[in-house]
Amino acid sequence: MKIIHPLEPIFNKDSKVLILGTMPSIKSRELGFYYMHPQNRFWSVLEIVFNEKIPNDIESKTNFLLTHHIALWDTIKSCTITDSKDSSIKNVKVNNIKKLIKNTNIKYIFTTGKKSYELYNKYIYPQTTIPAILLYSPSPANCAISLASLVENYQIIKHKSQE
Repeated sequence: MKIIHPLEPIFNKDSKVLILGTMPSIKSRELGFYYMHPQNRFWSVLEIVFNEKIPNDIESKTNFLLTHHIALWDTIKSCTITDSKDSSIKNVKVNNIKKLIKNTNIKYIFTTGKKSYELYNKYIYPQTTIPAILLYSPSPANCAISLASLVENYQIIKHKSQE
């Protein structure tokens, strides 16, 4: 099924780090925000990393990100995808990450998973020249990675967002 990315990026001029996924899951598209599948560990990991409770509403999540100088978006503008499986992604058009970065203080880019990392390096890095740092995917499909490993892996976001 062809999907056009339905969500706006979260950022402001003070954003220092950018976290990029691939495309919002079916559940995230239904609920209108990033990483909203109840079994996705993205928000749980950030709560532990920043030692801060993040309420489940979109406004609170957005405020959390902006308060911590974190921008959030996805590499893909449109693609064909089966269900929410990154492995099925084809016919990719990427988002204009360079334009977003131009309006911020972003110096570090993180990708949540291999597909986002590959797409960033292939299509977007030549425009931004900011190397991406690969993070583990917080997706429920990546259950081989423990919560503790995710938290350890994501600590770098806190460090870089505070520089």
